Amino acid sequence: MAELANCSRCDAVFVKEIRDICQKCYKEEEAAFDIVYRFLRERKNREATLQEVVNATGVEQTLILKFVKQKRLRTSQFPKLSYPCAKCGEPIITGELCESCVKGFKADLEKFEEIRSVEQKSEQKEPGKTYYLFDK
Repeated sequence: MAELANCSRCDAVFVKEIRDICQKCYKEEEAAFDIVYRFLRERKNREATLQEVVNATGVEQTLILKFVKQKRLRTSQFPKLSYPCAKCGEPIITGELCESCVKGFKADLEKFEEIRSVEQKSEQKEPGKTYYLFDK
């Protein structure tokens, strides 16, 4: 069922169905995508970095990153078109986190699980301490 919402780009009120932006902003985004895609399709521009694409096309960096994250611009076709890791900012081409951040999270999770299992074992060995209060 359709609902009223504010466009996340221009703050106009529109009937939200599939997208979180209004029809006018959607058309602008599609025009920007066409500009970027036409630029990258040229053989000499396929190795362009994100900043080079921004400078050449005039399209905002956040919008180009949105196209990459939506997989409309594939990093397999344009290998230098990377975006920053959500944690450290290292350039990546897939996912939200780079390999080093993923490894760090896994190591932290393993440490947490070890600590948790030790705490659970100590709780099982200790008899429960119960305090009684009597009314006199």
